[in-house]
Amino acid sequence: MALRAAAAVRIPVAPRGLWAVFYSFSVNVPLYQPRTGLPPEPSTNLYVSGLSRHTTSESLRNAFAEYGEVLDARVLTDGITGYSTCCGCVRYQTMEESASGLEAMDGQFLDGLVIVAEYAKPKPRHLALEDDYPVGGCGLASVLDMSI
Repeated sequence: MALRAAAAVRIPVAPRGLWAVFYSFSVNVPLYQPRTGLPPEPSTNLYVSGLSRHTTSESLRNAFAEYGEVLDARVLTDGITGYSTCCGCVRYQTMEESASGLEAMDGQFLDGLVIVAEYAKPKPRHLALEDDYPVGGCGLASVLDMSI
């Protein structure tokens, strides 16, 4: 009887081996991490993610063309393999058309998958493209020029 009672009580055991690695990551890191920062400002460019691998630029254009004049629509592809990266960009003529396309297509099905549409974020400027960035190598002469 005592053995049966002892067997009914489960003693927690720490996971071992490879399972311990995955267990430690899953306990400390939540699966859903909300976006931080300000949302992108409204623009005529939309970023579309969650596309099917079978979605083409033409089918993306046709889906968004119902809500305004689409100037450009393209599915982004990997530069080496040429396969789709499952995201794309759509550019409208005006801000009003862009807003209506975003509102209508966000969360809709396209080629069997639910897509997410949002305003595209502008590309960050590279430091070397700034006017006051020092030009030159990392040698002693460039250090001396900067200190003067």
